[in-house]
Amino acid sequence: MSRYRPPQKPSSPYITPAGAQDLRQELQFLWTKKRPEVTQAVSEAAAQGDRSENAEYIYGKKQLREIDRRVRFLRKRLDVLNIVNDLPTDKTKIYFGAWVTIENEQGEEKKLRIVGPDEFDRDEHYISMDSPMAKALLGKSVDDDIQVMTPKGNLSWIIIEIEYLE
Repeated sequence: MSRYRPPQKPSSPYITPAGAQDLRQELQFLWTKKRPEVTQAVSEAAAQGDRSENAEYIYGKKQLREIDRRVRFLRKRLDVLNIVNDLPTDKTKIYFGAWVTIENEQGEEKKLRIVGPDEFDRDEHYISMDSPMAKALLGKSVDDDIQVMTPKGNLSWIIIEIEYLE
């Protein structure tokens, strides 16, 4: 069996202003606070002697690699992201940044916001625009039916409300 894995499809480069601000704050925290703390801890652990059996040193070096990897990712990602500030001219349809209320066949309602793939985990009501649910919603209007294929099977939803908050 081969170890080859085809490259992943690049995620959408869109983000809300709040999402971009969160990524910048994370980058700032990692670079100015977290990395210097871990670097100091690693140098203190290294001064204790034998590094091959020094758990603090080994763990600290691993932490530094993880921080550096995340910092590189954030810097590259922030360079390519497009911050979407403008509201769409047609607010009767679902576009990026919309808050959408949907209802299933059992009468259960969900309120979701369509955001970029870099910020969907900030809030349980945020869904990535690359997700199957968001793809089914984009471009639709109130009272439209949508079908979403999930592991539980094909689910049916109706769009109740669309709103854009400034």
